[in-house]
Parts: sequence; C-alpha cells; structure tokens
Amino acid sequence: MPGATRRSALGLLLGTPLLSACAGVQQSLSQFSNPFSSSPPPAQPAGPPQQGTTAGTGGVKVAVILPLSAAGNAGLAAQSMRNAAEMALAEFQNPNIQLLIKDDNGSPQGAQAGAQQAVDEGAEIILGPLFAQSVPAVAQVARTRGISVIAFSTDSSIAGRGVYLLSFLPESDVNRIVEYSASIGKRSVAVLVPDNAYGNVVEAAVKAAVPRRGGRIVAFEKYGADRATPARTVAQQLGGADALFIADDGDAVVTVADAMTAAGANLRNIQLLGTGLWDNPRVYASPALQGGLYAAPDPAGFRAFSGRYRTKYGAEPIRTATLAYDAVALVAALARTQGTTRFSPDVLTNPSGFAGIDGLFRFRADGTNERGLAVMKVTQGGGVAVAGSPKSFGA
Repeated sequence: MPGATRRSALGLLLGTPLLSACAGVQQSLSQFSNPFSSSPPPAQPAGPPQQGTTAGTGGVKVAVILPLSAAGNAGLAAQSMRNAAEMALAEFQNPNIQLLIKDDNGSPQGAQAGAQQAVDEGAEIILGPLFAQSVPAVAQVARTRGISVIAFSTDSSIAGRGVYLLSFLPESDVNRIVEYSASIGKRSVAVLVPDNAYGNVVEAAVKAAVPRRGGRIVAFEKYGADRATPARTVAQQLGGADALFIADDGDAVVTVADAMTAAGANLRNIQLLGTGLWDNPRVYASPALQGGLYAAPDPAGFRAFSGRYRTKYGAEPIRTATLAYDAVALVAALARTQGTTRFSPDVLTNPSGFAGIDGLFRFRADGTNERGLAVMKVTQGGGVAVAGSPKSFGA
C-alpha cells in the first residue's frame, strides 16, 4: 500500500543525522523564562522593527516570524532561534527551500504584517510566531491563503484549524511521567500545582492521565504565594499515596518541597514526580528532591546541537532554539519528499511523526503535539535517564 510506505518514510524523515554526538552543556528547559509563558515581558519598549531578510535559495518559500527587535530576553531568544533556523538550512543537504525571515517586533500587529508580506512573496507555510498573542493574527493571514502555521507558543488554546504547535507542551510531560510511574507500581498520586495558567493545564492533564493508567488521585491542591497551607493539607493525606506530583519550575519546586518537609512529610518515603521544568540546577542541588522523576527530552540531542551551535556562532543557544531548527529541518524534508502536498494537514499530522533534536514528535489534528520523552531522575550531578525516549509512537 503506498500509504503505508509513505507513513514509514515520513517517520524517519529527520532521523539520526540531527542527533550526531557532540560535546555540550545541558541547559534548562526553563532557561527562557518559563516555556509555558507565551507572552512577551512587559518591560522596555521594543526596538525599531528589522527589515525582512532571506536565507537559502531554494524554490519552496517558507516564512519564519520571530520577535527579533523585541526588548530583553524576547529579542535574545528570537535571535538564537533565527540562528538555529539558518543552521538547520546549512546542515540539511541541498535543501530546496528559502526562508523569508520577518521580524514581528513582539506584537500581533507586527506578526500580521510580517505574515502578510511573506505570503505575498509566495510563502507556502509559516514557522512562528513565538508568542501566543501573535499567533491568531498570523493564522488569520494564513487561512485566507489556505496555508499552515507551525507556531512556537506553548498555549494549547490557540492551536487548531491549520495552526500546529511545535513546542514543549505540559500535557506530554504529564502523560509520560504518569505512564511511567504506573508501570513501576505508583498509582496513588498526591498532586500539588501552581494556581496559574501552567497549573491549570497540568491539572486537566493529570486528572485525565492518572485514571487512564488505572491510578487514583488521593490529594489535590493548588497554591499561590502561600505554599505552607496547601503543603500541610497534602502532607496530612500522604499516607494514602505512593507518589507526589509537583508541577512547577525549579525555584518553586524547591520551595514547595521544603514546605512539604516543614509540614512533616517524609519525602524519602514517596516517589516524587515532576515535569520538564524540573530540568534546573536548583532542583538537582535540593536534598529533598533527590531521586525524583520527571519527563523531558533526552538531553543528548540538545548537547549535540549546542556543540554545533557554539562552533558556528560562538555563543550558547537558548533551550528552545531547537524548535526553530526542527521546524526548518522538517519543512526541508517535506519539500524534498512530499511533492505538491508537502505541507498539507494529512502530511503534517502523519501518525508516525518525525524525529528531531529533542526526539520524536507528531502533530495532532487539533494542532497540539505529542512528544516521545525520556524519564529522568534527579541526582546531585544532574538529570540521569532511567527510561529512554521511545523509538516510535504507538497507535
């Protein structure tokens, strides 16, 4: 069957060349603030918008929309992602694509203008933008031309109708760590999550994932500035739990774990579980969190990527730079192998998925993604893999 052959080929499109071994330093997934924060920082006005540029000379035009002139970390992140996009182009053998790189100035208006300019210049697909608030403006332009958007935001609410998110979504972390914990017999879970947008997404995911794996949630609390009261409430119910799931970034996780200890919980007697935001030096240095398990991309891919990036640019990439690399490598591979249907929804949502810097990923029909993640253990020396990334997706 031709369809089966195409699915098998697509599953290996990016493959192992992107994961070649190279020395490097693992950096935290929360390096560019919190990856779930899809809104630009409010401080400092943006600089003047940059003129659009191009990279590559191929016949298939691909828009890349990033907040290159935005202030502070946003602009720095955008530059790192632009570098990664151009690096992917340079490392892909004879790519038949040309990148139309547009600066959105960190605003929806800038993103819409950049998208309009790119499609007027013949772009067949749009990569970016980075911020959630800018994605609908780009999607509006893309839908009038019937083309797809692969955005880098982590806000699942903006996915769908031709908008696919290539980002680190909390849902994948939750599903992987709950699946693994159930496989080692940890099915009675106490849960502590922050009372914010990230916590809301994790709450929905964990309340679906735990029962699906035959488990039960024995305690559930959200916390704001006051961590002590929710910690005491959960500590009193830990007797009925064999796992404690805390979903937050490094600094907050340490604070919550300390609050649990202060409330009388013995965290050494329970399996601690977390998300990819645990990939943080503060977590590794915390005595209370030693032995905790969290889901995250296998760090080997990013180490290899970082080494090549440093060699080329003389600087460290931000952690999310791999998203731009994988997006460009993906469209280059599709342009080479998929003919005129290269960026159609059927091709982009192929169930076999694709292999990138951070392992397997696939787009769902609703625009969200699923990632094949490793399970990492917290040690004083950093994260150590206890279960590797899957080599293929199940049905």
